[in-house]
Amino acid sequence: MVNGTLDRENVDAVLNDLDEYAVEEALRIAEAHGGNEEGGPHTVTVISMGPERATEAVRKALSMGANDAILITDAKLAGADALATSAVLAGVIAKEGFDLVLCGTESTDARMSVVPAMLAERLDAAQLTFASSVTVDPASSKVTITRVTEAGVDEMYASFPCVISVVEKINEPRYPSFKGIMAAKKKVIDVRDLATVGVSVTSAWSLVADSAPRPPRAAGIKVTDDGTGGEKLATYLAEKKLI
Repeated sequence: MVNGTLDRENVDAVLNDLDEYAVEEALRIAEAHGGNEEGGPHTVTVISMGPERATEAVRKALSMGANDAILITDAKLAGADALATSAVLAGVIAKEGFDLVLCGTESTDARMSVVPAMLAERLDAAQLTFASSVTVDPASSKVTITRVTEAGVDEMYASFPCVISVVEKINEPRYPSFKGIMAAKKKVIDVRDLATVGVSVTSAWSLVADSAPRPPRAAGIKVTDDGTGGEKLATYLAEKKLI
């Protein structure tokens, strides 16, 4: 933690695991309705916000089969929170035009799970969140999802344009093929700054007031089996309310 923001310099710039499911689902939807190959009826565009080295993560999505990519990078966005992130992403998406916006449920660092809903609000679009399956009917411009809740399985639907967040159980992301990896190297990533996007944001509406390192892991309990090991284990599990 540096100046109230996470120090990411020593962290690999990789595609967020949960976003891989969104990329895969977008590709599957396009493939099911005519494809997104050159000249096809659909286009899958990857949009990300981050430092310049985020191009490494974007290339992964392109190697999976996405058509093109947009990366918004600007020093003014250092330490941006969810509100700033959603404002910038919505500004780009609104200019590009869209039928469907697919997102992972959350980032694997902050785990806030609010950006998809914020995008829908800023874009004045319907939101279908935590989808475990997605069915698209282009003829009627209708999207139907299923969502697993504590009460059971809900079915929800909305019309285009729509923002959808998907859970990790929705599919199994494909491994990029050699052909896909080589093709991704030739695809141009459209890098933009805030001036190009035309959005003015404060880097963060929320601030970290304090932080503390995670406490060291406590020593484990060692059980010497003198013939009563099973009994001791059962007692321990009962104390922890695990049985």
